Amino acid sequence: MNILIDMPVYEPALKILKELPGVTVSLVSQPEEKERPLPKELIQNCDALLCTFPPENYTDMSSLKYLQISSAGYKQLIGKGFEDRNVVACNALGVFDVPIAEWNITMMVNLARDVRTMLHHQDEKIWDRSARFQHEIRGSVVGIWGYGGIGRETARLAKALGMTVHVLTRSGIKSREDFYCVDNTGDSDGIMPDKVFLMDQKDDFLSNLDFLILAIPQTGSTEGILGEHELKLLGKKAFLLNPARGPLVQEKGLINALKNNWIAGAALDTHYYYPMPEEHPFWTMDNVIMTPHISGSSSSPKFLERVYDIFCQNVIRFIGGKPLLNRLSKADLKGS
Repeated sequence: MNILIDMPVYEPALKILKELPGVTVSLVSQPEEKERPLPKELIQNCDALLCTFPPENYTDMSSLKYLQISSAGYKQLIGKGFEDRNVVACNALGVFDVPIAEWNITMMVNLARDVRTMLHHQDEKIWDRSARFQHEIRGSVVGIWGYGGIGRETARLAKALGMTVHVLTRSGIKSREDFYCVDNTGDSDGIMPDKVFLMDQKDDFLSNLDFLILAIPQTGSTEGILGEHELKLLGKKAFLLNPARGPLVQEKGLINALKNNWIAGAALDTHYYYPMPEEHPFWTMDNVIMTPHISGSSSSPKFLERVYDIFCQNVIRFIGGKPLLNRLSKADLKGS
């Protein structure tokens, strides 16, 4: 197997790959997170490619059998015909489960204890020991909309903190196989939730929560899935957390909900604009914690290690004729 890597090097994984029998590893001298042509002599005999974006001249990769991208999203593969060439393509789902789940827990504690106001008080030298700063999250009900890797790791941590976990899914909870998961994390058997709701029970799910966490992808069917109706159902005691995608929530509806106290507040890591404009009301709302899409990113300290972990496991699986982790279906690659 001839492997080509168009990513920064992670030496421990490179050592593993080079020691595999029959494997040759080549590196792109200046790896980049963008689509651009690569020298034909470098790619034409490539059997396996690790990258963020395939090269512009991907059609020259006549030997390509396995393509691994470093992102969970895979728009960069849609419409390129890899499925018609029987190229096995895999994404990096699972790489950010741990940091995003930890962001979720951190934000629930911060929202419950109103840490944002306490920090303002520190700046202004205000000594205020009010009960509002002493709320616990133990005993709270957290609703997780979607139950992939991020939802499952969030559920595991929430249960350890004594929270009740409700989950909303399209088709119920199943065990997860052949998906990447960091050791000793997540809920592969789907046993953590205290209650599971289906989409026709959405209103019931939303009506009894202290926290709602969005853990679903943005697609044509999910954009704007949370509007004024859903936000009003959450009620005045509930907080919204969105580490998924900003446009899952209707922007105007969320602004109204926060201004009019339909909900208690929100923690937002994904947004409608990048960067958020200075005049946007979220910057100055006392009931909003806004972070600049850092709950999980390629700057995360464990990012390279985990992407290479997926790749090494999949190379070994490919050689052994076993199912690959995070394999994208032909329908996925067609964008359907």
